[in-house]
Amino acid sequence: MSYLRALIFCLPLAVFPGLAAAQTASVAFGAVKADPSQPVEVTADNLAVNQADGSAEFTGNVLIVQGIMRLSADNVLVIYKTADDSGAKAGIERLEATGNVVLVSGPDAAEAERAEYTIDKGTIVMTGNVLLNQEGGTLASNRLEVNLTSGTARMAGRVKTILNPNGGSN
Repeated sequence: MSYLRALIFCLPLAVFPGLAAAQTASVAFGAVKADPSQPVEVTADNLAVNQADGSAEFTGNVLIVQGIMRLSADNVLVIYKTADDSGAKAGIERLEATGNVVLVSGPDAAEAERAEYTIDKGTIVMTGNVLLNQEGGTLASNRLEVNLTSGTARMAGRVKTILNPNGGSN
């Protein structure tokens, strides 16, 4: 009986390293590292530009493509950096995606209610009913932070998975 308990305890560590702490889990994300300095291609049904605050809002079937990374959502707000006191724009600071957010990089995919992509850091933080699908199985949590440049991710906030005694997880 103690052998079975040891196997059940060690199996999640073999399948998902870092899962020992039920509140956080570190996992690989994406088959290859992404390059956040590549151009960002945006496709959407509608675009509204706000000259006052220097933002652009894409709505309806929004698809963001940057290299191998794909991010889709119902709405994406683009926040631009300000270069100086004159208000001149100096590139994208971040993207805020809401509604049916899906992030795909290589074979890995994550779903959430919201995502914030900070371009300079190369990080995407997904929140709200996060579901991460990978070849080895599925993980659920409240928050997923993906580092595109390192190809890693960290899940936090009541991480959950179902382990299959025959190897793998669901």
